[in-house]
Amino acid sequence: MANSYLNKLTMRANRVLLLALLLSIVSCKGKVEKGGDNKIAQIKDTEQTFEFGVWVSANNEKSDEDYNVEFEKYKNAGIDEVLINTGTDPILLKRLVPIAKKSGLKVHAWIMAMNRPGDTVALKHPEWYAVSREGKSCFDTRPYVDYYQWLCPTREESRNHVLGLVEALAKVDGIESVHLDYIRFSDIFLPIGLLPKYDLIQDEELPEFDFCYCDVCIREFEKLHHKNPREIKNTAIDMEWKNFRLNAIKRVVDEAYEIVHKYNKNLTAAVFPYPEMADHMVRQRWDKWNIDEVYPMIYHSFYSEETDWIGYATKQGVEDVKDRVTGINTGVFIPAFKSPEELKEAILLAKNNGAKGITFFDGPALTEDYLNTIKETKAHLQ
Repeated sequence: MANSYLNKLTMRANRVLLLALLLSIVSCKGKVEKGGDNKIAQIKDTEQTFEFGVWVSANNEKSDEDYNVEFEKYKNAGIDEVLINTGTDPILLKRLVPIAKKSGLKVHAWIMAMNRPGDTVALKHPEWYAVSREGKSCFDTRPYVDYYQWLCPTREESRNHVLGLVEALAKVDGIESVHLDYIRFSDIFLPIGLLPKYDLIQDEELPEFDFCYCDVCIREFEKLHHKNPREIKNTAIDMEWKNFRLNAIKRVVDEAYEIVHKYNKNLTAAVFPYPEMADHMVRQRWDKWNIDEVYPMIYHSFYSEETDWIGYATKQGVEDVKDRVTGINTGVFIPAFKSPEELKEAILLAKNNGAKGITFFDGPALTEDYLNTIKETKAHLQ
C-alpha cells in the first residue's frame, strides 16, 4: 500500500513538472514569436516607405545633359523612380540608366506590350494581329485610334515576339523592373468620360471592339470547350470564352515574370483601376497574375469621377491582391487636377488606402507648382 501511494505521488509530481515544462516552452515560444513579429513589422515598415514615381518618354535626339536636368528636377521634387518608355530600345535604356541613377532615381523599363504600334518586325507578319468579332484584323483596321495595333496573345509567334522584347530590356543592368503597359486586349468598353470624344454609345459589347477571333484563338478554344466562339449568339455571357482570353493575357504575364526574374529584375505593369473593372473593360484580371507590383491607372476624370474616387479604386485593388503580396502604386493623371491642393489630396488618398506609392502621368505635365506640392507633401509624410 505504501509503495502504491508513493508511486501515485511520484506520477502526480511528474505530471506537474511536465505541465510546468510545457507552459514554460509555450511562454518562451510566444516571446520568441512576438519578438519575431516585431522584427518583421519593423522590416515591413522600412519596406513600406511611400514612394513617388513618374512616367516619362525618351528619344535619342535629347542630349545627356538635358536628361540630367530633367532627372535632377524630379529628384529635387522628392520623386524616387522614373518609368521610361524608350520605344523598347535597350540601347537607349542603357544610356539613360546611369544618368537617372546618378540623380538617385530608380529606373523601370516601360514597354508597350500587346499593343505594338509601328513594330517593324510584327508588321511583316499580318497573321500575328488580333481579329475582331467582325472578322477585321488590327493589322489594317484599328479600333478607336490609328496607334491601336494589337497582337494576339494566344498565337505563339506573336507572344514570343513580345517576350523577346521583354527579355532584351530585362538584360539591361541597373533597372528595377520591366514595366508592362497595354498588357491586355483592346478596350471592349471605353471609360465613360471618353465616349463623347469618339461619338460612341457602348451599352453592350460591340463586335468591332471585341477581340480576338483569329483562327488560332478559335482553334485553341475549341480544343478546350468544343464550341466555336464565332457561333455563340451572346459571347458577352459566355464565361469560358471570357476566361480563355483572360488566361491568354495571364500566360504572357506569367512567362514574362519567369524571364525577368532570371535576370534578377522585377516585373511590374500599368493596369486598369481595379481587377473587376479591368476584367470588364479590357479582359485584364491582374489580381491573378504572377507579378511583383502593379500601377493602376486611376485616372478619375476618364470615368467622370471626383478626386475621392482615387481612394476608392486604390482600396479595391489593395484588397484584391492582399493575399498575393503584390505592391500597389496608384497612378494619377496630372491634367485631371484643377489645383495643387487636389493633387495633394490624391497623394494622401492613395497612401491612406494602402498604396505603397503614387505615380504621375506624365513628366512634362508636372509644373513647378505640382513639383513643389509633391516635395512638400512627401516631407510631411516622413
